[in-house]
This record gives sequence, C-alpha cells and structure tokens, in this order.
Amino acid sequence: MEASQPTLSVVVPMYDEEEVLPIFFERMRPLLDGLRISYEVLVVDDGSRDNTAALLAVATKDWPQLRLVRLLRNSGHQAALSAGFRRARGEYLVSIDADLQDPPELIADLLATARDEDVDVVYGVRSDRSSDTWAKRTTARLYYRLMCRLVGKEIPFDAGDFRLVSRRVVDAVNALPEDGRVFRLVIPWLGFPSAEVTYVRAERAAGTTKYNLSKMMRLAFDSVTAFSAAPLRLATWLGLLGGLLSVAVVIAALIIKLSGNSIPGWTSTVLAVGVIGAIQLLCLGLLGEYVARLFQSSQKRPQFLVGYDSLEDHGHHTFAEAIEAKDPDHG
Repeated sequence: MEASQPTLSVVVPMYDEEEVLPIFFERMRPLLDGLRISYEVLVVDDGSRDNTAALLAVATKDWPQLRLVRLLRNSGHQAALSAGFRRARGEYLVSIDADLQDPPELIADLLATARDEDVDVVYGVRSDRSSDTWAKRTTARLYYRLMCRLVGKEIPFDAGDFRLVSRRVVDAVNALPEDGRVFRLVIPWLGFPSAEVTYVRAERAAGTTKYNLSKMMRLAFDSVTAFSAAPLRLATWLGLLGGLLSVAVVIAALIIKLSGNSIPGWTSTVLAVGVIGAIQLLCLGLLGEYVARLFQSSQKRPQFLVGYDSLEDHGHHTFAEAIEAKDPDHG
C-alpha cells in the first residue's frame, strides 16, 4: 500500500464476519474504485475466532488498498472504532459495519455532502424503523432523547456509527484523553458543522449479529456513565426524596401512636420501605458503575492492543505468514 495520505479511509470493525466477507468485497471494491480518488479500507479485526483473518489475508494480495489492523483480543465495537480512528490516514474517514445493513453505495453521497456543504461531519440517518420491533423502536427513542439531555446538544435520532468525518474531527477525537468513548455521543459533543443523509437500512447481508442484548445494554450504560455525572446528581435527589419520605412516615406513625390509636396499614409501610430500598439499590448501582470506571481508568490499561498492522514492516513476512505467526489457528 502506498505510504502517502489517501483522500478517504473506510474504517470497518469486524468480529467473526467470515460469512459476509465475500459479499463485502464484491460490493465495496467496485464502488470505491469508481470514486476515482485514493483510498484505504482499514479493517479492524476485533479478535475474531473464525476464518475472518484468513479470508482477509487472501484478499489483501489482490486488493492493495485493503489494510488490516488486528487487535490481540476482542475489545468491543467502540474500541475497534477507536483503533481505526488512531490508525486511519485519510483526509476523510467513513465508519461502517461489515454486515452491509448500512449501504456502502452511500459513501459517495456522504463525501459529496461534506464537500458541497463544507461540513466536517455527515451522519447516515435511518429514515425508516418499521422493520424493528415496537420494543426496539421505543428503547431507541428513549435512548436518543436521554443522550440529547446528557450531551447538551442535538443528536441525530436514528444515527448510529455510519458517518463521515473530516481529518479535523479525527484529530480532535484522538486528542481526547478518556478511554471508553462512545462515538455517537463524542462526535456531536465536539460541535463541528454537520449534515445528514437519510437512507433505508437493509437486512444483514449474511451471518448473524454479534451485537446481542447484553452488548446493547453495555453500550447504554457506557453512554450514560462515560459522558455525564448527571446520574450521580439524580441519585442524590432520589436519596433526598427517599429520606424525606422516610421522615414523613416516621412522623405520621408517631402522631398516630400518641393519639392512642393502633398503627394500621402494614402493607403500605412495607411498600414504602420496598420503594425506598429499590431507590437505594439503584443509587448504589450507579455509584458502582462510576467507581468501576474510575478503577479501570486508574489502572491505565489501553483500551485495545494492536497485534498486527499490514501497513507496517513485520520482518519482511508476507501478510499471510504474519497472520499465521500471530495465530496458527487462523492459518
């Protein structure tokens, strides 16, 4: 691959995507070649366990613009994006998933919009979520509304990680000191001029999703705790409210006792204690999330470890030989 700076870097996080790779190659290369610009396709293999690396090894022999950055272990989607942002060289960067639900054919429109409207960010925004379940549409709406409040800026609803950013944005993101960043929050927070391009999201081209419910929940927790102290303030107010309710219950019980009446309503008392206990557990959980993040930050462990970059010299090994040397099971 040429060492000069390409016009476009396409960053593609991958994890166990061997089934979709042939279709990915078939669609991605012709449309990027058709743009008539210099480019690189930077695939970040997030510690795949299948034959993803082996297929990429074969593809790089025939596709000089294909570049592999391989992480030593599975570090998560956002960490793989961070690795791509760190290593991408392009004047513009497009992030897109390998499953082809976000159409690569839209890359030309993203680039044209950035140039024509002189903006640094172009979001790919879904125009239709009718294929999603009611629960997923509802939770997505709540998520984006909450994130808008936390960030303090408008976040495009139904915009995931399919976007184009300029080199200015890439450098600004890489300069941020925190680890565990959530890109769909960080990039709007930076405040660069932006535009939107709408599209209809397709079904997954092949294979099955690796982003299960637990990973979506983890993303939601990271979005909240990594970006704002607002939940801690909410916990403080909930604690104050619970304390006031407790005082009110005690005063009411004393008044009834002093009046010589029995104290009926044990059910309501137990209910009040249960509600207050639930609030306390919620607050403890929130505190635990923040303490865990502080603990992880204090360890100063890197968010990801790069084991291989096909752009770098690896002792004159061929790409396939280097992959085999790193992991014989993928040879």
